[in-house]
Amino acid sequence: MRPEVKLWSVEPDSPFHGLEGLKHMATAIVPGIYDPELADERLEVNTEEAYAMARLLVRREAWFVGLSSAANIVAALRVASWIREGVIVTILSDGGGKYVSDSLWYGDEPETE
Repeated sequence: MRPEVKLWSVEPDSPFHGLEGLKHMATAIVPGIYDPELADERLEVNTEEAYAMARLLVRREAWFVGLSSAANIVAALRVASWIREGVIVTILSDGGGKYVSDSLWYGDEPETE
């Protein structure tokens, strides 16, 4: 392992969430491949943040991502605000296609600076 590389895991902030594909690990059935020791830190993202980020990404960047990807972007931006320098890598693990008829697209964008 390389000590200069840090790994953050991302999960919903509550057991009752709307982030399909992400597990609230404290209340979920834990898959056998899950290793809680792998991540250095755990980040929680709430459903509203992920929904807002998905809308922002499609409207401003033309990235048609799903809620898991949007949650990963929320977490990556949070980490970016904490570190002084470095490279952040995240995974855009789902697309927005399965949400086309969902209420996801009927809300406000998050405030940005």
